[in-house]
Amino acid sequence: MRKLVYYVGISIDGYIAGPGGEWDFYPVSDALAAYINGEMSEAVPTHIRQQVGLDAPNRRFDTLVMGRGTYEPALEAGIASPYAHLRQYVVSSTIESIDDPGVELVKEDPLGLVRRLKQEDGLDIWLCGGGKLAASVLPEIDELIVKAYPVVAGTGIAAFDGAFQPTTFTLTGTRTFEGGVVLMTYTR
Repeated sequence: MRKLVYYVGISIDGYIAGPGGEWDFYPVSDALAAYINGEMSEAVPTHIRQQVGLDAPNRRFDTLVMGRGTYEPALEAGIASPYAHLRQYVVSSTIESIDDPGVELVKEDPLGLVRRLKQEDGLDIWLCGGGKLAASVLPEIDELIVKAYPVVAGTGIAAFDGAFQPTTFTLTGTRTFEGGVVLMTYTR
């Protein structure tokens, strides 16, 4: 069965973005960029892949699920299909419609969506963000891949923004990059 993988960057204090959705304060070393381009290339937006000449096949993910807050910055930049190399689902009860056939709008029941996707054949499913969506599908998250950046944000969008529901994962790997970024992998 396919796995739901929450691959996300966080600050030391647990925020995936600033209060206005800012994420550009995270330092990305050349070694971290090389890792992302080589091992997690599906997580590089399509327009960036084109800019840097990244033409890698999908090895880990073929589907992504994201919330409105993750999708809207792409729309504001004029990009309706930010990850055209993946099947894209946007979970939002406030977006009226999406004008791109490569992006499917899901207005309710993100748990049902994830459970249905996990039953299909294919590669793993990337939970791209955000914090409210991650909290709502926490019972279905099989793996966490967390890039912990050496930054304290102070406030912002929490990695899991929902009800109190302690959930145990097991640390299965760590890797440290120049500049102090620590990549941690956890499984259920």
